[in-house]
Parts: sequence; C-alpha cells; structure tokens
Amino acid sequence: MLSLTSTQVRNLKAQAQRLKATLKVGKEGLSPQFLAALDDTLKHRELVKVKFDEFKEQKKELAPQLAEKSRSHLVTRVGNVVVLYRPKTVEEEQPES
Repeated sequence: MLSLTSTQVRNLKAQAQRLKATLKVGKEGLSPQFLAALDDTLKHRELVKVKFDEFKEQKKELAPQLAEKSRSHLVTRVGNVVVLYRPKTVEEEQPES
C-alpha cells in the first residue's frame, strides 16, 4: 500500500473534522465482528472515524493494528478517536450486476 503525502493527510484530516465517529471499540476490542464491520464501512466510505470507548489505555498500540488489519491508512489519532482512510478499489466502485 502506498503511503500518503503530507498534502493528502492534511486534506483527509480536514474532511474528518466534520465526521462523527462511525464505529466504537467496545469491550470486545478488535474482535473479528468489529473488524468485519470496519471493513464493510470502509467499502462504503473511504474515511472513517473510530472511537475508543474501551481500551483507551492501549489506543496508541491498537490504532496502528487497526489500520493494518483493515488494510487502511492511519490518518490521525486525537484523544480517543482515530481516523482511517482506505481508497476504494475499482471492484468496490462497480455496482454488482
């Protein structure tokens, strides 16, 4: 996966400011169900905010893992919120026939 330029990161951070947290990391942590929900959300939206309701002490370690497991870029981490970005692939853009 290609890394993002500083201009891209800056633009994504600006877009993310207007977003509400789409998903929340709860008691189950980075469970397979949570990762599946994150993957599904990233298929529909390229930019996703995830809030840590639980595991707040481990968010620094978990945020990069979350990006790696979801094959996305970690744009930023502010407080208990992380912003992930995964560009849509050609297959995801095509409507199923």
